[in-house]
Parts: sequence; C-alpha cells; structure tokens
Amino acid sequence: MIHTRGSGILLHITSLPSAYGIGDFGPPAYRFVEALAKARQHYWQILPLNPTRIEHASSPYYSPSAFGMNTLLISPDRLVRDGYLRRADLEPVPGFPEGRVAYEAVTWYKDRLFSIAYQRFLHSGPERGYEEFCDENAWWLEDHALFVALKDHFHGQEWSRWPEEVRARQSEALDDLQRRLADEVRKEKFLQYLAARQWSALHRYCTDRGIQIIGDIPIYVAYDSVDVWQNPGIFKLGEDLRPTVVAGVPPDMFSETGQLWGNPVYDWPALRDRGYDWWMRRIRRSAELYDLFRIDHFRAFADYYEVPAGDATAEHGAWVDGPGPEFFEVLARQFPCFAIVAEDLGANTPAVQGLLDRFGFPGMKILLFAFGEGLPGSAHIPHNYVPNLICYTGTHDNNTARGWFEEEASEEDKQRFFAYIGREVAADEVPRELIRLAMTSVARASIIPMQDILGLGAEARMNYPSTSDGNWEWRMTPREFADAPFDRLGRFTELCGRA
Repeated sequence: MIHTRGSGILLHITSLPSAYGIGDFGPPAYRFVEALAKARQHYWQILPLNPTRIEHASSPYYSPSAFGMNTLLISPDRLVRDGYLRRADLEPVPGFPEGRVAYEAVTWYKDRLFSIAYQRFLHSGPERGYEEFCDENAWWLEDHALFVALKDHFHGQEWSRWPEEVRARQSEALDDLQRRLADEVRKEKFLQYLAARQWSALHRYCTDRGIQIIGDIPIYVAYDSVDVWQNPGIFKLGEDLRPTVVAGVPPDMFSETGQLWGNPVYDWPALRDRGYDWWMRRIRRSAELYDLFRIDHFRAFADYYEVPAGDATAEHGAWVDGPGPEFFEVLARQFPCFAIVAEDLGANTPAVQGLLDRFGFPGMKILLFAFGEGLPGSAHIPHNYVPNLICYTGTHDNNTARGWFEEEASEEDKQRFFAYIGREVAADEVPRELIRLAMTSVARASIIPMQDILGLGAEARMNYPSTSDGNWEWRMTPREFADAPFDRLGRFTELCGRA
C-alpha cells in the first residue's frame, strides 16, 4: 500500500539524452535525478531493464531473459571513468539521431566498445568485484550467460531449433559447450557485471536524494528465452517443447480479432507444486533492482486468456483461472515487505479487485481514459478515486496528452474535458491541465510521463500496442531537457502536498 503522498516522472533509461545513440546509466541519468530532486519528486518510473532484441522490435516487454539486464544501457563515459576504456576508444562516435534510438547502429557501436573493455578486463588480472558478482548471482547468471553464448553459436536460431541434446539440456552436451564457449560466457558475465555495477551506483544516487525507483515486470516471458529453455516444465508446452497455447486478449471495442501476443503461458498447477519457485526468484531479483515494481497485465493472476498455438488471431481463446490469492500468500511468507503496483487496466473483474483489496496493492488510473461517454461513473475520473492508487496522465502504451487531444479525442470527448476543467483550452495547454488533475487528485501517487511535462505531441509517443515498427525509440533531446519546467513542477508539487 502507498502510505504517503508523492509524485514522480515516467521516463525509461533509453529515453535519456546521450551522445551514444541511446540513454544509459551515465552522466545524463545523474543530471535527471538531480532534476527530479529539484522538482520535489519522489518517484522515477522506468520500463523493464531486461535485455532487448532487434528482431523483436527492441521491446523491453519481449526479452530473452527475465533476470538479465540490457547491456545497451551501459554508459561508455562510466567505462572510461572506471578504466575499462580510454577516451580515444570512443572515437569515432557515429552521427546518431538526437531524438530517436537507432538500435542497430547503437548495437554495432557498443559491441565494439564492449570488446575493447572486455580485453582490457582480461589483461588487468583478477577483479574482486567481478568474482563476487558472479558468485552472488550464479543462480541466474550461469544459464543466462550460456544462453547468450549459445544464441550466437547457433547463429541466432530459436532454441527449439538447436540440436536435440542442447534443446533438451543434456548435461554432457552442455558441459562440452560450456568449455568450448567459455570465453563468450565470460564476456556476457562481464557485461552483466558492468550493467549491475552502473545501475547499482545510479540507484544509490536516487536513494540518497529521496527518490524511489518504480520498475516493471512483464507478466509473460518470450518463448525464445533462457527462462523457457531452462524451465520448460512450468509452461504449457507439448512433447516437442513447443507451446500448446499462447497468451493474448480477446476481441473488444479496440480490436475485432483481439490481440495475439504469442508468449507461452504458465502451467500454474505445476508451479504450485514447486512452491512457485521460479516466480519467487523473479520477485527476489526485482526487489534487488527496484524499490517498487509494477506487474504488467496483473489480471493474469486472477484469470488469463489463452489461445490455441497456431491460430492467426485471438478470436478462439478461452479464459482460465490463474493462481489467485494463494500465489500472493506464498509470496508474503517469503517476502514480508514487498512493494507491488498492479497494472489493473482494462476489465477490472471482481476477482482482480478481490486481490487488490485483500493484499492492499495500489492500482492504476489513466486520465486519458476518463473523458468518454461514461465520464461521471468512470473509474479513471478523479472524483471517483480512492487514495491507494497511482494516477497517470498516460502510460508508455498511450499517446501523449497533447497527441491524444489532437489525434484521438472526439469532439464530444473534448467538450467533456473542457466542462470538467471549467474552461476551453488550446492543444498546447492540455498536458498542463491533465497534470493539474493528476497532482490535485486524492491519489497518493501521481506519475507524469516526461513527454507530458515537455508538452510534446504524438511524435513523442513511446509505443503503439500490437505494432512492431517505430516503437521504444523516443528520446528527450538535450535542449528539451535543458528547457524542461522543473522549477514550475517543483512549486506545483509543493502546492499539492506532494513534496
């Protein structure tokens, strides 16, 4: 439960300014933390820190590892500071676009830097911090690093197409490959060490300034991941180790054919028999990385939608019971103090609401959803809020506030919005009005996307759900950062009792 009144900003690490094509754990991240503190904010919300793949549109919600970190977030400047690189190693820096992430170019550039840093690490002799990191994280790191090396060894093939003995994880075959790929495995462990070291330092910097990190856990994992290869028994797979059913959501007012996500779904009875061990490890890992964490598609713990594998759409799926309260009772016994935010958007069923009420989890409300025909009774309109929730103007899956007004809101929606705020405003004033509604609401936490702080339009949208092109690319430019109204936000935060 959220007990104190506060506010924060939603901005993923990749969206920070940087000279190296993608936001990272380097100096601009520290300057952003200083700006948060200046603006009297208490939260920095980010998207998942897990690795991404270009072939999966670089989505942080479709990762090859639920436990590893995205090594593209490693800061070259911090590598220079720590002696793994020299300043000359960074040259030439490609002409990266200033306001977007060009993932292929970034990957090529950073891979070159990582190879240099790794060779320097090898020649510098034993490093105690690295050895301690490997020992403390062996429970997930060993298989993660081997999987990364195997993906490269088998030319990027999906693990289900690897040789039978490797696909089935026969110990003799894995031991042989572990020896043959020892250098590749060690390099991935080194990169995970660098990412963890840099993130830990940044996280401490936040803590010292009274800022909590809100992380994000996607409910599902990608099929082509170390998690499924390592743990096939906790997913609904057939004898061929292929999914028999996959995740999605049914047809609704937004899609006549539903959304077919394609992730394997959990075999919850099998997990129950194991004491939900994999999930307990996942929560433990998240608690190491974040202060609070949002669970995406929280509804799946109550009931989830599964579609027969091979279907082209999500039209012919079925709802199946999830683990329900038993899961969280087990979780509470192992982690007496855990901080979960429930992504409870969409159809909030009695079963979902029962979990929120029983365990005190804060839910989410989105102001962009509030101005439809049912405004007076909408769960997203501020006069219907309860304190234990987080109010957002929008999330990474929505348009920006200005983009919503200019491109998506009907004339009727606009008139209801004007009536609610008490006056008509131009498009460039809409973000500020929505921020005011969020900040003055009774919700104990309000989170504002950085795009709305800056008043940006649809060009700054982070993600279009159910599409694969152009997502996860938006970046704040250095000029936008310099001109951001942090002073004004700080004054208003104090006025609203959130400082």
